[in-house]
Amino acid sequence: MLSFSSRYARWLPILASAALIFIILDLQHLRKVGTGIFKSEPLEIIIEPDHNSINPSNQTSQPDHKIPASASASCRPLPGIEDVLVIVKTGITESLEKIPVHVRTTLRCIPNVLIVSDFEEEIAGIRTHDVFRNMSDSVRENQEFGLYNRARKQGRAGLTEKDFVKVANTAAGMGDNPGWALDKWKFLPMVVEARNYHPNAKWYFVLEADTYPFWSNLLAWLEKFDSSKKWYLGNQMMIAGSIFGHGGSGFALSNGAINAVADEYTNRMESWHDRTMASWAGDCMLGIALEEIGIKLTWSWPHVTGQSVWDQDAVNEAYGERPWCHPPVTFHHMTPADIEMMYKFDTEWFDKNHSSLLYKDIFSRVVRPKLADLLHNWDNKAEGEQKKEGDEEAKWTLDECAEACAKDTKCMQYRTDEAGTCKTSDLVLRGIPSPGVTAGTMMWRVDSKVHSLGECEKPEWVIPS
Repeated sequence: MLSFSSRYARWLPILASAALIFIILDLQHLRKVGTGIFKSEPLEIIIEPDHNSINPSNQTSQPDHKIPASASASCRPLPGIEDVLVIVKTGITESLEKIPVHVRTTLRCIPNVLIVSDFEEEIAGIRTHDVFRNMSDSVRENQEFGLYNRARKQGRAGLTEKDFVKVANTAAGMGDNPGWALDKWKFLPMVVEARNYHPNAKWYFVLEADTYPFWSNLLAWLEKFDSSKKWYLGNQMMIAGSIFGHGGSGFALSNGAINAVADEYTNRMESWHDRTMASWAGDCMLGIALEEIGIKLTWSWPHVTGQSVWDQDAVNEAYGERPWCHPPVTFHHMTPADIEMMYKFDTEWFDKNHSSLLYKDIFSRVVRPKLADLLHNWDNKAEGEQKKEGDEEAKWTLDECAEACAKDTKCMQYRTDEAGTCKTSDLVLRGIPSPGVTAGTMMWRVDSKVHSLGECEKPEWVIPS
């Protein structure tokens, strides 16, 4: 009788081969699911906010604003970013919705970040900073601090439905919204907090929670200025004769500028509080403070803009500049989905290109593919209202509106609605969904315009002559 070993000896090579095959298949499975050391690409850690992790707003310890280390993988080089303090301004009524997307996209590779808010808490692994914590009780007693005082005492439990109601934006802002009314008070104390947080930064770049920043373009732009001088760079706006940098567009202050305006505010705090109370725009008050100490705004549109990527025209001239060959530094009014989309595009662009990203590139690759001859339930923001000769109250059909646009050689887009109005525009915008509105685009004119603008020999920068 054959022994056990001799009986199965002839099967050993076959069994060994089968075992090896199973091991290889198992390793391939591990590689596909990204487990352990066999993952071929870095893990992307997406951190969502813990809505129950709320800290009292009267806590005075220095918040930890560092982005989680696990989010720092696969960061492209950003030479000079270590000299910039990025300040994100937000508030309790929007922060849970808008901050997490930045933590996992635009802020994940930024070493110095300060998030200023009206409530201190942890969101998506990063702490917000209560910008009012050192403000006097006498100021915080005024009615515009009602939202802040409720949140300070009760946390998010103190919020009401009214705090989240969206109100119409008027010529004087949205004063009926508690969060908006409180927001104007953040700008001046924010510059003091920023100076204290990172006193040696060369630049302080301020954006809002619905602003998208292009870091490579920002750094290339700032490199053209002497940071040892006093600079205030922003999208020019005017209120009652005062020119200032629009907050939502994003603005930059050099070290000298932020030190000067922080000193001005702390030395005449009571006066600035009285003036803020009488105003409705905090970015305007900051601009006034800077101008009064001799630091004028450097007009910086179209690098920084108050429009979203869908509402910013790239082909026409404004303020003496045509965006086409300019590198955008920001877009405003960007939804979390917009920010995710733009971050993916931004990252892929700079992975393949070593030059600045231009409006031309964004229009050609992001906006133009979204345009169409006709879109129902869509608003392209055309604003030039048309009137019929002899009967200004007469309604327009879609075909009549399209014909009116076709006859105007400058008309690029038109729209009609259920009321029978017809509006046309020489701008080229993607627009937004809107029930009952039909939007048309003269695509052949758009493409002809793009062809006439051609390629850009080099980026065009808005810098002092």
